Amino acid sequence: MDAADAVEVIQREMTVFARRARASAGRMHPELSLVSYTLLGHLEESGGCRATDLAAHYALDKSTVSRQVTALERTGLVERRQDAEDHRVQVLQLTDAGRRILAQVTESRRAAFRERLAEWPAADLERFADYLVRYNTRPDALADRDERGSALF
Repeated sequence: MDAADAVEVIQREMTVFARRARASAGRMHPELSLVSYTLLGHLEESGGCRATDLAAHYALDKSTVSRQVTALERTGLVERRQDAEDHRVQVLQLTDAGRRILAQVTESRRAAFRERLAEWPAADLERFADYLVRYNTRPDALADRDERGSALF
């Protein structure tokens, strides 16, 4: 296989991976889409942020993020709080229910990955992890989006 063929295989397999991730998100928790899971994860990791920060981080339209955040608020997974430093700003925070569901889904996803990769030798896992980190830390990784903000890989 030459480099051009390898890139085609990588593109095809990453598309399969993305489809599997979207499909599995619904099975992990009925109320939590992959987008919702991703936003909750970012809020947990960042300790909370503004909706505009989420839009900028994921290179999404503000209205797209607003719809997602509204849905998360309605289900009681996210709440808006006044920023301690600037009272004019509202910061999105996970609720206790949001933390619980995020933890459940995260553990389910980890278990699924462990099961799927159980037969892989440690050296292969380490190489695969290194390759994914290398691929995802490319400086213009967030620039790889179409006009709707969807990842192109």
